[in-house]
Amino acid sequence: MTIALERPRKTKSAQIREKLGYPIIDTDVHTQEFPPAFLDYLEQVGGTAMPTAGYAYAERFQEHLPGASRSKWFKQSWDERRANRTARPPFWTRPTNDALNLATISLPKLLHERLQEAGTDFAVVYPNLATMAPHIGNEEMRRAVCRAANTYHAEIFRPYSDRLTPIASIPMHTPEEAIEELEYAVKVLGLKAIQIPGHIRRPIPAFEKYGEEVANEAIWIDTFGLDSKYNYDPFWAKCVELKVVPTTHSSGMGWINRRSISNYQYNHIGHFASAAEALCKSLFFGGVTHRFPTLKFAFLEGGAAWGASLYTDLIWHWDTRNKDHLVENNNPANIDREELLELYTRYGGELVHGRLDQLGSGLGFHAELLSPLEPGDLDEFAVAGVTKPEDIRDRFLNHFYFGTESDDTRVAQAFNRKANPYGDRVKAFLGSDSGHWDVPDITAIAANTYSMVERKIITEEDLQYFLSIHPLELYTSLNRDFFKGTAVEKTADEFLAGKLRQETR
Repeated sequence: MTIALERPRKTKSAQIREKLGYPIIDTDVHTQEFPPAFLDYLEQVGGTAMPTAGYAYAERFQEHLPGASRSKWFKQSWDERRANRTARPPFWTRPTNDALNLATISLPKLLHERLQEAGTDFAVVYPNLATMAPHIGNEEMRRAVCRAANTYHAEIFRPYSDRLTPIASIPMHTPEEAIEELEYAVKVLGLKAIQIPGHIRRPIPAFEKYGEEVANEAIWIDTFGLDSKYNYDPFWAKCVELKVVPTTHSSGMGWINRRSISNYQYNHIGHFASAAEALCKSLFFGGVTHRFPTLKFAFLEGGAAWGASLYTDLIWHWDTRNKDHLVENNNPANIDREELLELYTRYGGELVHGRLDQLGSGLGFHAELLSPLEPGDLDEFAVAGVTKPEDIRDRFLNHFYFGTESDDTRVAQAFNRKANPYGDRVKAFLGSDSGHWDVPDITAIAANTYSMVERKIITEEDLQYFLSIHPLELYTSLNRDFFKGTAVEKTADEFLAGKLRQETR
């Protein structure tokens, strides 16, 4: 404890916080469980709430974690890696250059203290195990680990709730298991923030007959909205009922284009953004943001540049691929075939001589061979409730938030109101990812962020949206009391009062 008392209290980040005059909210602070204590919770849960299959949970859960299969890489020869296309995993992901930083991510009392040294007023905590638990394939183990992780973190962080709130880890293999854990986390444990996996790997039914090894590789990605195996609307409705905002930062490593056997950086770069984009498009095109107008979602660790790109892409695709445009400009029935044949006859020469009857469907002939479509099949925006481009703006910007690290200068794209459609900000906010290898020191975060203002990458106004307004907006959208009893309660009340005044004008 004497080490903590001797640390300087006025870090550069803390000085910046005083200068700003508004709270800094970090939406993604990673922590690490203390294994012996967590295993006690797992055995307790496995022995009571979850009927066992005849084995000790504490002894077996490691082999079920998603990272367990990737760790095979270190034990394989190069021939085995090539034969199995085993994606190279990271060497290490925790800070090791400073014992203080390593201890900070596993001791809530120390994290609470250092958060204040860093000038951060409030943080949403993402325990590392809790982010992996929903991806465990074995149902009994998955549900036991999620329940144990949620109970463990709810209890150890409860004394520090004025500045720290942990997420509840929600398994999503079926809507039923998701709802059951969500209700327990909120109603019994008192948790108010949740994380869902961004996807579920499901076997393609047609390949299951070839055995487990083939089925494990022949998979499709279920993202809970478009083309999902289940109807997840009951779960989204339960989120609204219980006033919790779904957040996610699932991995995309191991997907087809992220399976380098020799280079982890190749596999890692952009993988969070890829997985988040898949979920975001699914929620949009699957109509979730249309059917649940008050429900918002946050995507963490992937940055905000992909969000700005996707928002622009959706508008562009509407402009060029909406139903009316397709009927008017891309319908083979519209082609004047006699004129087309005349042009080929006049200008085709030897290239087409004697072969005009072989003109294919790519030029509008033999269109009758195309699969017949129902009248509504051309409108791929219908389920999303889009009838005009402004609907895309509303379904997207009013629902999606993008966690961005403190030194990610690409956030400028989210705040580039000249380039974004309708001159809007894409809703980026601070998700520092502190506690991982790329952000070892929590006290550097605010300083890193403010340097983007100093370098004129973003404006002072953008900074306030990034650090304060957007996270306040997200977490109070369903639960006006989210920040009650915290260090930012006063600011949250002022924000809500100002919002109410705007709505009543």
